[in-house]
Amino acid sequence: MAYATFDFTVENHIARITFNRPDKANAMVLPFWQEMVDVFAEIEDRPEIRAVVISSTGKHFTGGLDLSAFANIAGEMMQGDRGRVGEQMRRTVAEMQETFAVIDRCRVPVLAAIQGGCIGGGVDLISACDMRYCTNDAWFCIQEINIGMTADVGTLQRLPNLMPSGLVRELAYTGRRMAADEAFRCGLVNATYATQDEMLAAVLEVARTIASKSPLAVHGSKEMLNYTRDHDTADALNYMQVWQAGMFLSIDLMEQMQANQQKREAKFADLLPAKKIVRRRR
Repeated sequence: MAYATFDFTVENHIARITFNRPDKANAMVLPFWQEMVDVFAEIEDRPEIRAVVISSTGKHFTGGLDLSAFANIAGEMMQGDRGRVGEQMRRTVAEMQETFAVIDRCRVPVLAAIQGGCIGGGVDLISACDMRYCTNDAWFCIQEINIGMTADVGTLQRLPNLMPSGLVRELAYTGRRMAADEAFRCGLVNATYATQDEMLAAVLEVARTIASKSPLAVHGSKEMLNYTRDHDTADALNYMQVWQAGMFLSIDLMEQMQANQQKREAKFADLLPAKKIVRRRR
């Protein structure tokens, strides 16, 4: 499938999503919100994919929501019965939240490589990724407060799991910019790099390392980490028991043990594709 708002390629088990509208600061126009859902549906359908790297082009990672693209929608929502318009708005926000929820739910790790500004919806997006890396000139801004609204598609729900709550609140209430060095100190990003090329080389190396591991074990690790984040310890430990009961005795385990003994690189089969019982609708 071809996408208009980003380029999508797959090579050596690594999928790459590259925003391709640098002249518009890679702003999130209307097609973007559907295309992200579509591309992650494609990723789920392709078992050869073992890691995803999201990167960008131009000066900024993304300028966030393209306000001009949503002006007509906002205007229409200012009219009519308040109850019905409010219910319509709730469903609209739910659809937009899904654009980043698919990243969070993706069965494989998703890595974000960020340069320049990561603004508004960009923070929502990277908050849903597994790991984040950035250039020294990168900066992050919860822009919504600066235009008179509350961030509503994931930042306020996911960011407190990634960095101190007090800092999240400061950024959300003030709309100030957080520079790369502060993002690294507080744990939002794993590492910073002098140039975008250096960053991409390092991020792709991490992705290659992930892709070289057992896909079943990596999937299980992400599943457990996400479940533990959203549940208490006792529930998470119980789910771990159930998971291991079904997944532990795999050919991947035997292959890795043999590879270690023989001092060679392990070779793993891809996971099996899901059976097509329910077709996704655009």
